[in-house]
Amino acid sequence: MSIPPFSELLGKCRSSAVHLEMRDDYGTNPRLEAWQRGELVNWEDHAAWWRPFHDNIASAVSRGVVVRRARVVSEPVSEYIRWEHYVTRANQIAGEEVRWLPRRQTTDVPMPGNDFWLFDGTLLRVHHFAGDGSLVKDELTDDAKALKLCASAFEEIWKRATPHDRYSV
Repeated sequence: MSIPPFSELLGKCRSSAVHLEMRDDYGTNPRLEAWQRGELVNWEDHAAWWRPFHDNIASAVSRGVVVRRARVVSEPVSEYIRWEHYVTRANQIAGEEVRWLPRRQTTDVPMPGNDFWLFDGTLLRVHHFAGDGSLVKDELTDDAKALKLCASAFEEIWKRATPHDRYSV
């Protein structure tokens, strides 16, 4: 399958979009580098931090789509995860629900080997990363076995995870 842009996949979503993240580092980016230099987000200056991604999430949520993100993390957390925790406020403002689960609590959870987005339980966008955290490629599938594994892994992780506002890094 060819891979439509994320905005198109989410734009077609009717009821739910779930995202599972399982890496402790996704490489570097300018926003992370600014945070590492001590530059904090001015949350009052909406235009300074709002991205097209946030527009996509807010639009989906306004249509009634429930958008949930679960992050499985090693503890103590990496510097990248500390930064990600800090900027998650933007995800929440856009309308995402976000939870965190320490990796040590997932030993008995059958999980896929890759991060993914699952749209309406019927379409899976799988992310393949290199060892340095850079994205190598995405894959789109509607394979029933993959859908079932990813949906059940996400729901079990979600059930065990701590809501963002109660998770400390």
